[in-house]
Amino acid sequence: MIKAAIGIDIGGTNTAFGIVDGSGKVISEDSIERKDYGSAADFVKKLSSGINKLISKSAEELDIIGLGIGAPNGNYYKGTIEFAPNLPWKGEIKFADMFRQYFDLPVILTNDAKAAAIGEMIYGAAKGMRDFILITLGTGLGSGFVANGELIYGNDGFAGELGHVIAVRGGRLCGCGRKGCLEQYASATGIVKTVIEMLAQSNEKSELRDIAEDSITSKKIFEAAKAGDKLALDAFDYTAKILGMSLADAVAITSPEAIILFGGLALSGDLILKPTKMYMEENLLDVYKNKVKLLLSSIAGSNAAILGASALAWKSAISK
Repeated sequence: MIKAAIGIDIGGTNTAFGIVDGSGKVISEDSIERKDYGSAADFVKKLSSGINKLISKSAEELDIIGLGIGAPNGNYYKGTIEFAPNLPWKGEIKFADMFRQYFDLPVILTNDAKAAAIGEMIYGAAKGMRDFILITLGTGLGSGFVANGELIYGNDGFAGELGHVIAVRGGRLCGCGRKGCLEQYASATGIVKTVIEMLAQSNEKSELRDIAEDSITSKKIFEAAKAGDKLALDAFDYTAKILGMSLADAVAITSPEAIILFGGLALSGDLILKPTKMYMEENLLDVYKNKVKLLLSSIAGSNAAILGASALAWKSAISK
């Protein structure tokens, strides 16, 4: 019998789920589109059915130790999703309780970026670390702070929102309603906005000028930068500068051993890693200089979100 955990990553469009063993191997996985289900209860019912199908089809006999859920605006303390702007279900949704109707298992839910941090601790680059910060550079910027071996949740479960620290006073309008949040600059969405601004404000030659504004993506910016396009390279440098300065501020709060970059924009590799490290070092207090490693995630990939969510269940089991 194989001990395994269930991992669920609830996204704005698709929800991925799978069964993961203790070594981080995804035994089986699947996904469903969120838009096909009107109510949260209907969605959880369909998702639970999909999970049970994976369990029943497994070639091995499974001992499921728990179920972990990574979700936007997930509250670890209450097992709820609260006022998530990219989900259709408004208010406070008792997701963990809904899953307990279908599974007689421990159910642990938290913010998707915090789940990724636990995943990195159990399976990835932070294995063996007790103090680190995980930054997800996707459509927005998420973060998870681990100190003394424990994820920091804070008083209400929502600690560690680095993406909504004001990086540029009076800057770009954020979806949260404030101006200048870090995620408006250091994210896949942010770098696109930077390029659009640069195209409008300069006459710099760039292959990105041949692309319709609404068709510019972070991937196309990455490809242009790899080909040596100066404007694309300048956009990466500006993104890294804002990110590196903000990371230097974060270091002063928790003094981490490492900061790990995860997500789509992190796949740009040295284009984002090297300049971010440079700007971070330039802005660190002397006492922190040359002490903090800046690393890329080692669990990035198509099932990384499932691994992160399943790690919640493994972490809970280990703690007990």
